[in-house]
Amino acid sequence: MSAALDIFRALGDPTRLRIIYLLRAMELAVGEIAQVVGQSQPRVSRHVRILAEAGLVERRKEGNWVFLRLGKGDEIGPFLTLFDQLAPSEREDLWQKADLARLAAVRADRARAAESYFAEHAEEWDAIRSLHVPEGDVEAAMTALLGAEPIGHLLDIGTGTGRMIELFGPLAEQVTALDRSPDMLRLARAKLPEDAGDKYALVLGDFGALPLEPGSADTVVLHQVLHYAQAPEAVIEEAARVTAAGGRVLIADFAAHEREELRLRDQHARLGFSDEQIESWFGQAGLDLERVEVLPGQELTVQLWLGRRRGARILPIEGRLSA
Repeated sequence: MSAALDIFRALGDPTRLRIIYLLRAMELAVGEIAQVVGQSQPRVSRHVRILAEAGLVERRKEGNWVFLRLGKGDEIGPFLTLFDQLAPSEREDLWQKADLARLAAVRADRARAAESYFAEHAEEWDAIRSLHVPEGDVEAAMTALLGAEPIGHLLDIGTGTGRMIELFGPLAEQVTALDRSPDMLRLARAKLPEDAGDKYALVLGDFGALPLEPGSADTVVLHQVLHYAQAPEAVIEEAARVTAAGGRVLIADFAAHEREELRLRDQHARLGFSDEQIESWFGQAGLDLERVEVLPGQELTVQLWLGRRRGARILPIEGRLSA
């Protein structure tokens, strides 16, 4: 009974109700909520503390920012269902519409920040892209490899600008996008659909110590991430740890090359990978290599390695290349 009373007390304030409705639409920073509801950040933080103590919201620190999403406790669902069944008064309807309009402005601010970042770094990214196959071809090959089965819970490791969650998110039941850069997560957040709700979780973390439970993901993607790892075998082992039995791990990265300037200029810890390396690391992590796709470019070759977590029957797939 005490939990129910805490929840009712927490909801007994118009501003806190507004915050709940906003978080049903998307994950937001405290400052963004303050912008939408037109109140000071300290005041909003006090409301958030009350909601968090009741288990209605979860707080997540990301660099200097604190992001919020709805709580995951079983007791929260019935209250959200109740909200859906209660018709808002005329006044409530007006502030809900006004809040959603200001929320659209928050999305626009995120998009402008992303565009500014892209423009600032366009030359260095274009320099790398000119060396390999167009990204559209890589994405098409990745889609073909993953398209035959449900995505389930998608984990995008090193999400960067969020392109992978933009590409595969609509097909997934749940999405977790992880990056160790708060700036990158803000860029990725700009890619979330307007109806994202609580389907998407953007998490600050390191690919060497994933903050997920074992076997909690169905599909894991590492797109142009592994070459930044000092110990790529450890990253693959972590990816396999959080992959459910029968789940899949897809790596898109460069084949072994000798472009030393990428190590010096762009902080690549590894100059690509061979099939033998990936298959060996997969095997050590409990993954079976199912497919390898080769996408030759101008000077760099992009390869896709698809592995499956052991524990389920693996159907033979034609076209697998021997490592």
